[in-house]
Amino acid sequence: MDPSMVMAFGLVFCISCLILISTWRKSIGRIKLLPGPVPLPVIGNILQLDTKNIPKSLCMLAKVYGPVFTLYLGTEPILVLHGFEVMKEALTDHGEEFAGRGSFPIIDAINKGLGMPFDPKFILGCAPCNVICSIIFHKRFEYDDEKFLHLMELLDEKVKILSSPWTQVYNFFPTLVQYLPGSHRKLFKNCQMLHNFILEKVKEHQETLDPNNPQDLIDSFFIKMEQEKEKPQSEFTMENLVYTVSDIFGAGTTTTSTTLRYGLLLLLKYPEITDKIHEEIDRVIGQNRSPCLKDRNSMPYTDAVIHEIQRYIDLVPANLTHSVTRDTKFRQYLIPKGTTIIPLLTSVLYDDEEFPNPDRFDPGHFLDESGNFKKSDYFMPFSTGKRICVGEGLARMELFLFFTTILQNFTLKSPIDPKDIDTTPVASGFGKIPPSFKICFLPSQHM
Repeated sequence: MDPSMVMAFGLVFCISCLILISTWRKSIGRIKLLPGPVPLPVIGNILQLDTKNIPKSLCMLAKVYGPVFTLYLGTEPILVLHGFEVMKEALTDHGEEFAGRGSFPIIDAINKGLGMPFDPKFILGCAPCNVICSIIFHKRFEYDDEKFLHLMELLDEKVKILSSPWTQVYNFFPTLVQYLPGSHRKLFKNCQMLHNFILEKVKEHQETLDPNNPQDLIDSFFIKMEQEKEKPQSEFTMENLVYTVSDIFGAGTTTTSTTLRYGLLLLLKYPEITDKIHEEIDRVIGQNRSPCLKDRNSMPYTDAVIHEIQRYIDLVPANLTHSVTRDTKFRQYLIPKGTTIIPLLTSVLYDDEEFPNPDRFDPGHFLDESGNFKKSDYFMPFSTGKRICVGEGLARMELFLFFTTILQNFTLKSPIDPKDIDTTPVASGFGKIPPSFKICFLPSQHM
């Protein structure tokens, strides 16, 4: 190679390194008063994290650096909140300042800133999905509908990829990784197909819209679009409608179905707990009517089991990221506006003082000495504060009705010995994914 070319490449390389180091030093200065592991130039703290289990890594770091510390994902500083007290103080007491939507690079890139033993995954995915379909489309689908099956496949694949180690790498280095091959490209493709499916349904609604008789979320959105059509900065646009519906599907379908699936796995693992639920169902509901929401107040043990399922599975361990809406004095630190926040739900759901032996699945965590249901401020699988999950009420209703209806009509049986059932998640990134398993639903035999 020509010596001048070598010199030119060397010069470009040196200048690039200087720019990167300068950016790194500048970013460190933004939150220099906060404790945390020393980051390396460009790559930050990625070498100190297990990308297969980020939440566990963050909990280990909190033992060293305390409940509020800084972590560098690439060159960007992230503020991590660990433990109930600091979470409550930030998300509730300082709710306004911590209410900003945090950065999740791969989602930002997608949304552009917008009888025989069988695996129950399919059936438990279809039912919650149809609940969301009825709210959004005013329609439910048959389980053999090809378009519905394709929708289910897209949603399932989306969660798998989001929970993979590769997605964590993307979120650390979005500017670099977006140009590389990897599973993120399949995610973008799948999400575009999901958006196309939604757009098709949206256009069908547009043709049949009756402004005086809205049937679902899409109709209501269209009416608001018409009301604000002359408003230049209106957020009620066709594009925002598609991304909003996509977000609702992602948040309202896979979270509930995964909780149901993980819950059934735990009930197979602990048949003595399942027997107690059967006894309570027989006593309170019986076999002559279907369960209803008012039954929950009379079923403390069942309610405690469902709460413990949500606590134990720790479905979205690192929460959805927040950001600080303005320069904020928090404890002894000054947090600059725009700082990304990770409110670590694991640190609250697995607090060993509030929940003794937190690694043990125990409904007693939510029962008092008399067997009555015991509330806990530490129960926050839906997060807390101003950015608490908007679908919490719907999810809580679904979980109670699905679990009680299944156990009212069926006895659960595992093809393998309960002692041999492994409940360890197969992925623990954005969300935790339970292992595949098979289950027998036998006609009810507990009366």
